[in-house]
Amino acid sequence: MPEIQENEQIQEPKKKNSKELILQIIKFGIVGVINTIVSYVVYNFCYYVLGWPYHFCNLAGFIISVLNAWFLQSKFVFKESEDGEKRVWWKVLIKTYISYAFSGLFLTELLLIFWIDVVHLGNHLGGLCEWLAGIGMNFEPDDLAVSMAPLLNMVITIPLNFIINKFWAYRQKEKKIGSETESA
Repeated sequence: MPEIQENEQIQEPKKKNSKELILQIIKFGIVGVINTIVSYVVYNFCYYVLGWPYHFCNLAGFIISVLNAWFLQSKFVFKESEDGEKRVWWKVLIKTYISYAFSGLFLTELLLIFWIDVVHLGNHLGGLCEWLAGIGMNFEPDDLAVSMAPLLNMVITIPLNFIINKFWAYRQKEKKIGSETESA
């Protein structure tokens, strides 16, 4: 019987950690939805209102949405542990921009080129354009492709962003006490 109690004691922190991880993933998802809306609104505003090329629209959406991501993730998703060293806000902000630069600029830009210029997504959206026109939303197929491509990219970039942010950008170092360290 003592072995069972020891095993139960060992499994209890695992259950707590997995519940915390699930809650953290949910919070990351909520913040991600907000960031996606911010990025998408900026991207489409720059494209349709300002008439910018989609590459510049992507950059503008990136800059504004990553700043928003850093703020919301610092407050709600990757909170500082009192057991760890205090994070330096500007270092976390720089790391956040670096981590999102890979997925939000480099990878997203490659995927935009893939969807728009290689696959020619607009050539496959004629039926959707007709359906949208039937409900009063008129799009040229290539314009609709420019609007849809960032949504397709999210299937790849969202899981990647969580991993990079959790294990690098918001990783908290262990607190040093004298020459020894405690777990964060």
